[in-house]
Amino acid sequence: MGFGIRDSRFGERRAHVATIRRCIALAVGIGLAAWFARPASAVENDEQLARHEFTANEMGTLFRIVLYAEDADAARRASDAAFARVKELNGLLSDYEATSEINRLTAMGPNEDGMAVSRELWTLLSRGQRLAEETDGAFDITVGPYSRLWRRARRQKELPSSERMAEARELVGYRHLELIPNGADAQGGKVRVKRAHMRLDLGGIAKGFAADEALAVLRKAGIERAMVAASGDMAFGAPPPGEEGWRIGIAPLSAESDKPSTYLRLARCGVSTSGDAFQYVEIGGKRYSHIIDPRTGLGLTESSSVTVVAGDATTADSLATAISVAGRKAGEQLLEKYPGAEMFFVRREAEKVVPTASKGFERHVEGKKLSPPAK
Repeated sequence: MGFGIRDSRFGERRAHVATIRRCIALAVGIGLAAWFARPASAVENDEQLARHEFTANEMGTLFRIVLYAEDADAARRASDAAFARVKELNGLLSDYEATSEINRLTAMGPNEDGMAVSRELWTLLSRGQRLAEETDGAFDITVGPYSRLWRRARRQKELPSSERMAEARELVGYRHLELIPNGADAQGGKVRVKRAHMRLDLGGIAKGFAADEALAVLRKAGIERAMVAASGDMAFGAPPPGEEGWRIGIAPLSAESDKPSTYLRLARCGVSTSGDAFQYVEIGGKRYSHIIDPRTGLGLTESSSVTVVAGDATTADSLATAISVAGRKAGEQLLEKYPGAEMFFVRREAEKVVPTASKGFERHVEGKKLSPPAK
C-alpha cells in the first residue's frame, strides 16, 4: 500500500520519506511491510556471486535493490539503470508532476479524438479499468479528486467539507474514462476523459509496475538473482544463491509491533501489502485510513492489512489495493480471475486480530505453516 487509492504513493514526499528512513531497519514498506533477512552464503556454481544492495528515493518513497553479481561495477551500473527507469516512469505517471503524461491527459479535458498515450500509461490504464469493472469501482484510478482532498485532510486534521466532497464526486468514476485501442489486439491507443477537471491517481498500481520494470532492466543487464522493493511493493527474480526464495516477513497489523510472525519464501513473482499501520489520521476521535474507498470518497475506518502474492508486482499491488477496499469475501472471488494469485487478509475486530488466508497462500510460507499474526 502509494498517497492515492492506496496511499497517494508518489507523494507526501518529504514527510513520508523521512518516516520510511526511520522504519527501514525494520520494514521496507510504509503501509505494510516486509522485513528482509540476509540470505545464506553463495554455494556451488554461485560461489562467484556477491551480494550488493542499493537504494534511491524515487516516486516519493525509498526504492531498494538487492542483487547478486560477480562484479561490483557491473552491479552498480545495472542498479543505476534500474533507478533511471523508475525516474522515467515517475515523469509519465505521477499526479504530482505538472508536466507528467497523466496530468497532460486530464488537462486536455473532454476531447472527441482523445490523446495518444505511451505504452506504459496505456498498460496501467488498461489494467486499472479492467480491475475497476471487476470490483464495481472498489479500485478506481479516477480517484484523484478524492486523493487531493484527503491529502489536505491529513495535513490539517479535518474532514473535507461536504461541498468539496460533492464536487469531487462528480469527477470520480471509471466510466468517465474511455480507452480507444488502435486495433483488436493493440497494446496501445488513445485515451479520452469525459469530464473537465478530472484527475487520475495511479498510486494503487504504479509502484508495483515500477518495481517490475526495474527488475526487467536488471535482467537485461544479465542479473537474474535480484529483488526490487518499492516501499511495500516488491518484484523478485531468481532466488539468492543456495536459497529457495527471498525471505520476506509479513508485518504485524500495528506499527508498534516490531517483529513479523510469518515469513514467506518468494522467487520469480511479486508481493504487495496494503495496510494502514503507518498511514492514517484521527479526526474527531475516529481513525481514517489513507486508503480511500472510491465509491464513497472516505478513508477506510476498519483497520486491516492485505498481502497478495501474484505473478508480478503490478498485479500484486493493484489486487492488494482493491481487496483492502472491497473486503475479504469479494477479494476471494476476485482472486479466482487471477490464476496463481493468493492473499493473506488480517483485520482487527474489537481487540482481536483475525487472519484469513486463501487456499494456496501457505505454499509461500516458510515452513508451509502460518503463525498467528501479532497485534
